[in-house]
Amino acid sequence: MKTINPWINFNGNAEEAFTFYKSVFGGEFTKVMRFKDLASPEFSVAKNEEDKIMLITLPVGKNNMLMANDVPEIMGRVNENENRSKILISAESKEEADKLFNGLSAGGNVEGSMGDSPWGSYAGMFRDKYGIEWIIEFNPNK
Repeated sequence: MKTINPWINFNGNAEEAFTFYKSVFGGEFTKVMRFKDLASPEFSVAKNEEDKIMLITLPVGKNNMLMANDVPEIMGRVNENENRSKILISAESKEEADKLFNGLSAGGNVEGSMGDSPWGSYAGMFRDKYGIEWIIEFNPNK
């Protein structure tokens, strides 16, 4: 898998989403910081946001990192129905591509099933159950 380091904003469910992503990708979180970990007289944190995620990181593959945070309520909500971004993962094999596609798309909406693309790769596209858009591909020529 090539390097990806996307950072995703969530509306209070970053930990739930990352627990799901961890179940698909495997591995362990390398960092989990909550807003209360940064609280100080200079940086006050609302009681209802103390346990929300300030930063969570999950290694994916050999050199990749998936990162996220919860957006504090004072900053407004992330629109989960708009096209925030797509995360492209280039798999090392067709089998890995299928595994990632099937795991991550569970409970989501498949926009393009895995199959041979007009540009020569094996690819599929979906929005996961948390509203994040993904493209999984395997290019045998790279």
